[in-house]
Amino acid sequence: MKKDEKVVWITGASSGIGAALAKIYAEKGAKMILSSRRVTDLEKVKSECPISENVKILPIDLNDFDKAAVKVQKAFEFFGTIDVLINNAGVSQRSLIADTQFDVFKKLIEIDYLGTVALSRALLPFFIKQGGGHYVAVSSVMGKYGSPFRSGYAAAKHALHGFFDVMRMEHQKDNIYVTMICPGFVRTPIAMNSLRGDGSVLGVDDLATRKGMKVEDFAKKMFRSVEQKKWEVSFGGKEKLGIFLKRLSNKLLHSIVIRSKVR
Repeated sequence: MKKDEKVVWITGASSGIGAALAKIYAEKGAKMILSSRRVTDLEKVKSECPISENVKILPIDLNDFDKAAVKVQKAFEFFGTIDVLINNAGVSQRSLIADTQFDVFKKLIEIDYLGTVALSRALLPFFIKQGGGHYVAVSSVMGKYGSPFRSGYAAAKHALHGFFDVMRMEHQKDNIYVTMICPGFVRTPIAMNSLRGDGSVLGVDDLATRKGMKVEDFAKKMFRSVEQKKWEVSFGGKEKLGIFLKRLSNKLLHSIVIRSKVR
């Protein structure tokens, strides 16, 4: 990417993958719009970028679907264009189906799927008018196969693949690209911020996340994949193999996953 070549909008930019990506794009000279609900944390990420005037803060709550169009209009006013939207914001889950209240499933779908759809759909007319754009959606290996304790999360991530596969089909003619990113375990606050069955925040980390890929290493791999406009990529350890096992034998994957002690 050439200096100052792109305007990149990152949701979920206050920590984890989003914050790590912001630092990489800042080093490359990109102009950025950083979004999440946590303004103070966004300001901290901005302060760590070398050229602060190239970074704008746009608070956003993906649950507030009706404001998606307003947020997109505001985002365009910052720099006059948006080249890449990185849909990174989301929340995970750590609860068995039998122990999970319906409202938790609803919240997971609203944040991880419908919020992303609302924002991406609101941006679409702008991409078409300007002659192109690039959607990036941070899914998960759980968007390709399921695992206990993550039923609602896996369902929402599966839905993202269906939506963006069709987005690519319908708007390839408009020079609109789609990249799906499927992380395995990455050292981020995702487990800490996961929802319990009653809707409360888990508040503790898990071993698999602590032993996962360093977020800085993941962000570098993701950045390269986005720059190359890859359609879909997955990164991680042995959990990534589940994607290939599902293609080979659903029954084999099932037996391996249910024997796993990962939560």
